[in-house]
Amino acid sequence: MLALRTCAALAALALALPACAQSTAADKPDLAPVAVHGNVQTFEIAPVLLAASDFYPAGATVKMGGIPNLVGAPIIRGFGEPGDADVATHAETQALRYSVKNPNLRIILNVSKGLYRIVARRSAGIASVADLKGKRIATIPQTSSGYFLYRMLADKGGLSFEDIEPVTLSPLSEMTKALADRRVDAVVIWEPESENSARVLGDDLIEFGGEGVYAEHFNLNSTAEKLADPQKRASIVAFVRSIMDAAAAIQTDAAKAKTLVMARGGFTPQEVDRSWKHHAFTADFPADMLDILVAEETWLAAQDKRPARSREQLAALIDTSIYEEAKALPAAR
Repeated sequence: MLALRTCAALAALALALPACAQSTAADKPDLAPVAVHGNVQTFEIAPVLLAASDFYPAGATVKMGGIPNLVGAPIIRGFGEPGDADVATHAETQALRYSVKNPNLRIILNVSKGLYRIVARRSAGIASVADLKGKRIATIPQTSSGYFLYRMLADKGGLSFEDIEPVTLSPLSEMTKALADRRVDAVVIWEPESENSARVLGDDLIEFGGEGVYAEHFNLNSTAEKLADPQKRASIVAFVRSIMDAAAAIQTDAAKAKTLVMARGGFTPQEVDRSWKHHAFTADFPADMLDILVAEETWLAAQDKRPARSREQLAALIDTSIYEEAKALPAAR
């Protein structure tokens, strides 16, 4: 079955005749193993792990890391393994950050969405987002969770970061401990620590979701140079197809994906089951991706004290062609 699927994929990629036997060697590049780097300590990477495990026929390795492995930037301590990536996962926040010095970076797929929320203590006098004024909030300001908090403060509370006291704690489990010990009044972070924090509050919990405001876009990225290489491009297109197939499989039965996430991230079955609902495993390309980048760029530029890039400059970071080619390939049976 894998051989048949590979044959069909190559034929579609080469725009040749339907039967693989009728394609010439020049029109039919062989698929190659794909080197993937991404944060395996997140649930958002589930479709990538499942694609590498069960769907991509030429083999794929998934190592801890991200965009730094793609563009040759220094590896983030504690969040990366050495090695060069063909594709890398990261939230759109980090794609914007790294693309300032690496304008050849390309977003080629939205793997999943993190459905963030503010987890707060009701007894701290918090009944609305506006009540977060003056409160200590555990988050990581320079990440997508920090951007979510920024947007929620502005859109729902009429506040800014200057109105709160952001608290950065490491490891992330310290956020839950700090909330339990009343050292912070709220937590804004990705899963499972957000759910862990919610559980320690019990009946004292109040949450503020981000629907209509912001969702983290956990994307697959590559570079213009890698996508210009015919053989590498064919492999990346086929791998994207595999991620799409994996995401579809997760909608039907998430058991295998959950097992992979537990094994790679060191999570408990309870953490995975409780936090799974706070994600959308999409494997698509949102029509508003450019709008998302434009809005977020303004925030990042202010943080970095640099001019914000234009809409046209940001548009160059988006390459939908890989996704369109992958959609044309047959789905896994």
